[in-house]
Amino acid sequence: MPKVLPTSSSGGGHRARGRRVSTTLAEINVIPLVDVMLVLLIIFMIAAPMLQRGVEVSLPQATRSPEIASERLFVDVPFSYRQDRRVSISRDGKNEAIPVQALGERMRQRLINRTDKQVFVRPDRRLLVQDLLDVFDALTAGGVANAGIVTEFPEAR
Repeated sequence: MPKVLPTSSSGGGHRARGRRVSTTLAEINVIPLVDVMLVLLIIFMIAAPMLQRGVEVSLPQATRSPEIASERLFVDVPFSYRQDRRVSISRDGKNEAIPVQALGERMRQRLINRTDKQVFVRPDRRLLVQDLLDVFDALTAGGVANAGIVTEFPEAR
């Protein structure tokens, strides 16, 4: 938009011949902005799948255990549970870390519309039995009918 600058008048009340009009160079150059945004978009598209990572749990081993379908509700109990008392609820590839005190209420919310009130616990093998019992108590308080422990098959020797 042109900028209008007033001019000084010489004489007693006479106006100058015309107004002075100057243009400002306050426009944004859009092409470099679009280039930068496209580069950032590509960087985030490449980096986003690398950031999705689950909770590291070292499962105990069992010689006989049935296969579990992937649409089940899992509670991961990592080794860091001993310090921060947080578990992770996993469903459909999404993890949500919550304190164990909120686990009962969260389970009640998740299981309200389900007929299958079964939850699978994936504990770290280095946890104490008392830590697992605390998690199972919270699950029972949340209305979980059956809770199982997920194990992994031992490696062939």
